[in-house]
Amino acid sequence: MVMNDMIQLTTAVLINVLAYIFYTINVSLCCFLVLIASFTTSNTPLNLAGMAVERYIAICNPLQHAQICTVRRTHVLIGLIWIFSTIPIVPDLFVIVATENLSFFYSTVYCYRDNVFRHPYLVEKRNISNMIYLSFVWLTLFYTYFRIMFAAKATGADARKARNTILLHGLQLFLCMFTYIGPLLESVLVGLFPMLINDLRYTFYIFIYILPRFISPIVYGLRDQMFCAYLKKSLVCFIQKEQNKSKIQPS
Repeated sequence: MVMNDMIQLTTAVLINVLAYIFYTINVSLCCFLVLIASFTTSNTPLNLAGMAVERYIAICNPLQHAQICTVRRTHVLIGLIWIFSTIPIVPDLFVIVATENLSFFYSTVYCYRDNVFRHPYLVEKRNISNMIYLSFVWLTLFYTYFRIMFAAKATGADARKARNTILLHGLQLFLCMFTYIGPLLESVLVGLFPMLINDLRYTFYIFIYILPRFISPIVYGLRDQMFCAYLKKSLVCFIQKEQNKSKIQPS
């Protein structure tokens, strides 16, 4: 998940930097970058679903966890996640190759997915596949985490850590939900406010690409006891330093 988010952020930032510097770039390059960004973006919610299933097995079937969640099966699951992430995206490439003239790939456009994959069929296919994947991920999360809560209460175990995990993944998934509904919502808002198209695209870029990847390492870092202890110590030192500055300043 960390490697996937690193690739996604690098590609997304590169697309935006190129768009702001050159405004238009070669279609072939834009197509390559958009495919990578779209693939890694749709990968994140599926990673969260896989993590939810692993937590479900660890809490509800602790005796079988070591046998089920082996390294080999983990690699297989990661491979399946990457395959399912490519299923909605790779056909888009074949469609534009079959429907667009060769000159289109040598032209320049503002690097945006709808400007490259502009066939109406692709837009409808993307919306339908996004709804299917969103439903699957939400059902997986709800089922596994409600089972986790019931198992923790039934065994008399401390459900606090399970609740924290539920809240964390729920927040992550809520933000990643924009991955699936963002394009549809953006097209609606752009149609209503065409004069704000650049502002809307930048806002969706922050919420869809940046924010979910920013919160995840921060929250996981705060849950690490050693990191949290150093962070608290740094904050205390900073507060004391600011207080000392205010005391020595002349009134």
